[in-house]
This record gives sequence, C-alpha cells and structure tokens, in this order.
Amino acid sequence: MKIDFAKLQYQYQLYKREIDEAIHKVLDNSNYIMGDEVRELEESLQNFTSAKQTITCSSGTDALLLAMMALDIKAGDEVITTPFTFIATAETIALLGAKPVFVDIDEKTYNIDPSKIEEKITQRTKLIISVSLYGQPSSLDEIDKIRKKYNLFHIIDGAQSFGATYKNRNEIYYCDIYTTSFFPAKPLGCFGDGGAVFAKNSDIADKIRMLRVHGQNRRYHHKYIGLGGRMDTIQSAIVNVKLKHYKKDLSLRQEVANQYNQTLKDKNLVLPFIDKKATSVFAQYSIRVQHRDKVQVKLKEQGIPTAVHYPMPLHLQECFAYLGYKEGDFPISELISNEIMSLPMNPYLSINEIRYIADNIAKFI
Repeated sequence: MKIDFAKLQYQYQLYKREIDEAIHKVLDNSNYIMGDEVRELEESLQNFTSAKQTITCSSGTDALLLAMMALDIKAGDEVITTPFTFIATAETIALLGAKPVFVDIDEKTYNIDPSKIEEKITQRTKLIISVSLYGQPSSLDEIDKIRKKYNLFHIIDGAQSFGATYKNRNEIYYCDIYTTSFFPAKPLGCFGDGGAVFAKNSDIADKIRMLRVHGQNRRYHHKYIGLGGRMDTIQSAIVNVKLKHYKKDLSLRQEVANQYNQTLKDKNLVLPFIDKKATSVFAQYSIRVQHRDKVQVKLKEQGIPTAVHYPMPLHLQECFAYLGYKEGDFPISELISNEIMSLPMNPYLSINEIRYIADNIAKFI
C-alpha cells in the first residue's frame, strides 16, 4: 500500500467541477487582482467565523506581518511567543526590528505554557503571539488574564487551526487579531499562497487593508509604509469553493483522528492530547516516538510518508543566534522536537489505510 500524506489531488477531484468553474470565471473576467471573488471570500470567512472584520492577504506569513504592523510593533519592542513553531511566527517579529522573547511549551498540548509567560514580561513587552499548533488553540483563558493584567496585545497565529474552537467559541473571540494561512496543505488550502487576518477593531482592520496595498488610502496616495500583500483573485475563488465544504471536511478530520486514536492507543506511543476546553482541526496528527529517524525510514519503505513539525526549535536556529539562547534553555521544546512525528492526515484516509499505518508503526517502535 502507498499512502498519500495530504490527498490534495483527491480533494481537487471531489470539487473539480466547482473549482474549475470558479477559476474560469476569473479567467473570463480577467480581474486577477482584487476581483469580486476576493470580497466574496472575505464575506464568507466573516460569516463562517462571526468575525467583525476580515481581510485576505498573500500568505500566513504576511498575515502576521500585517497584524503586527497594524499594532505598530517596531524596533525595541519585545514580543513573547513560542520557540516550537514554524519560523514565520518569530521571523516576522524580527523583520520589524522587534525582539522575539521565547517561552517554553506545555508538554501535553505543545502550545505556549501560560504559567511561564509573566516572568518574561518587561517594560518593553507589547504583544503575545500564541500559536495554535497542529490545529489546537492554546490555553486562551490564562493568556487573556495575563494580557489584560499587563495591557498587552494578543495575536493568535492560527495558520494551522482555522475552524478550531475554545470553550465553544471561535478563537477569534479571544484575541485582538487572529491570522491564518491558506497554504495548500492546510486544512483549508488554496492552490498557491494565501492567508487572512481577522480583527475586532474596525480602525485596525482599515489600517490592515491599507497596509496590504502599500499603505495606500486612495490610488497612489500612501498613508503608511506597507507592502504588496494582496491575495489574488484566483486563489480567493478556490478557497471560496472549498469553504462551502469545510465543515464536512473538519468533521471527517475528526473521524480520522478518532480512528487513529483507537488503532494506536495500545502501541506504547504518546498520542495527541486535546484540552477538554478546545477542539482541534488536526492540521497534523502528531505522535512521539523514540529513534524517530529509523522509524521514518522503515515506514517509508512500506509506502507510509511521515513529516516532522518541527525538528529544531527556533531558539537553536542559526538566524536567531543573536538572541543569545543556548541548548537547554527550553527543555520541553527541545524534547518534543526530538520525538515528534506527523502521520498522514487528511479527511479522506480510509480505515484500512489507518490500520495499515498503525500495524507498521507497531512493528518498528
């Protein structure tokens, strides 16, 4: 058996007629930048999330950048976040000249540990960025208490978690700005790059709209230093089609996760832990294994692809050496990065495929 990690082609074939029609409509109109489909997607995303303000953009990375620019994060500011995430979370902080300040993660959820945040707050701290890793929100109640106590902003990096909830409410409710990504392998993905920013404050949202078109408030008049951060019309059309089926896909992802949990529960593995207050969209189904490299090789030989999200925490990356962190500073992040392994995860995995994966894991761990 040969397993497809994300089954992107399978999904395309499911929705091929709708997607092709949406793409050809854009081609026929030839309105490739800020066409009607961009506005339609923003309205659809707003309805899906009950967000007050929704702005599409060119990627999840640019979504973070735009969010921080709108909050006036600048050189000398400090931003607290997790070292166990994709580099974009901290990279965008550094691009603005601010300082990423890392806080170790919770060993169960792999998200930022709120109990360790306060000790890192200084007079220069302006913002907390929590990351909803693998599709599950952080402990948002605790973060919200800290944010209010110290009068800080809170951005949720929801690149992997669009559609997740915390205490039966969308994550957007718990932060100043929520960002997400429509990278193709994400639960809701386009056929290239794309992202979105969700804000409560209309003034901030208006600023983001200007920032994504080079700070422009009217044609060739620029109120801010901005960037070219628009989501193109074709990608917007594609996501708009997929969004119509997204609740069904999320339900199927949960079924796949449940099947994994059942088939792997007696295999002496650390399986994903989901907080009772939260739901996960299972962007990844990640387990912890010893001797990961050997296990990956053996599984690959059996036609089972795996991935590692992420093999090196950010505080040990060469590009952040200037921050002065060293090995041992964030022991839980370092432990998890050595053991974490993501299995094939998509809404369309069959029970036979899941059993095949589980049986082979049992052989090699």
